Amino acid sequence: MTRLERVMHELKTKGLTQMIVCDPDSIWYLTGVDVAPYERLFALLLQEGSQPTLFVNRLFYIPKDTPYPLIWHTDSQDPVAQIASHVDPSQPLGIDKEWPARFLIPLMEALPSLKILLSSDCVDDCRAIKDEEEKEKMRIASQINDKVILRAKDYIRAGVTEKEVAAFIDREYLKEGCEGPSFTTIVSFGANAADPHHEPDDTLLSEGDCVLFDMGCRKDRYCSDMTRTYFFKEPEEEYKKIHDLVRRANEKAESLIRPGIPICDLDKAARDVITEAGYGEYFNHRLGHFIGQRDHEKGDVSISNTTLTKPGMIFSIEPGVYLPGRFGVRVEDLILVTEDGCEVLNKVDKHYEILG
Repeated sequence: MTRLERVMHELKTKGLTQMIVCDPDSIWYLTGVDVAPYERLFALLLQEGSQPTLFVNRLFYIPKDTPYPLIWHTDSQDPVAQIASHVDPSQPLGIDKEWPARFLIPLMEALPSLKILLSSDCVDDCRAIKDEEEKEKMRIASQINDKVILRAKDYIRAGVTEKEVAAFIDREYLKEGCEGPSFTTIVSFGANAADPHHEPDDTLLSEGDCVLFDMGCRKDRYCSDMTRTYFFKEPEEEYKKIHDLVRRANEKAESLIRPGIPICDLDKAARDVITEAGYGEYFNHRLGHFIGQRDHEKGDVSISNTTLTKPGMIFSIEPGVYLPGRFGVRVEDLILVTEDGCEVLNKVDKHYEILG
């Protein structure tokens, strides 16, 4: 089935015959039309038995060969009224979770009898299962990530700042033809690595610091994401032990991945390794997240997600241990679920390593 056919099938299973999609990434995914609407309305109306219809401001460029009906509006017109005239008020309408209240509420006022249902899952669940083209794009993005982290390791030296290393990584992505980083590049030295979402600052690298890279690029719309943790000069003994522990937790979860596994079991497997070693309270986040056009997409690898793994899913496996005021360790790969197992998209070695 095509992407559109898959989404329409999902709508049907939920008893829906129509839906408004407004997430620009989802619209591109379904139609190939790429628009960044900012505050303006941009929407795709899906209806059973009809061609998908795009509602577009005349400010935006749409290729002439776009095979979908286009309904244009200007800044002085009311695009919500246009949509209201095309919606069937006798049938429930699915709504994208991204659609702003400034458009949704006027539509509800225009059609007071219309039943509105949140139906983003009909698109998001399809996006979670990557097709062959998407898989290859994500392999390439991960290959670039592997190359760049090796260069970043060589860039490490005493006195360099986190900001300088992060800027170096971002420049290397551009050299590789990427659109840029897929999220704010994280470079954390020493105690800063105990904050999982630390943003690079002017901290100087000193002997005895751990060095954490959490980095990803966006290439041809698709994202990569990987974390490796190293040490500058000679580390303390507990760091070596914890690094080995986190790596083993990562590998334990990855060893279980194949179709039909409850995602919560992956989180539990990694968490049990860390908890049994006495560091469970310092692993303070879920094991991973889904990824695609965006670094974080719908779906997580957590103890509460009972969804079964399916071929085509791509998600991160990223256990960590964070000791406040001392250091943190995280080891992260992206994993593609295959027909009979899994493919680890990152090839950079995960073992303990001293830099400098």
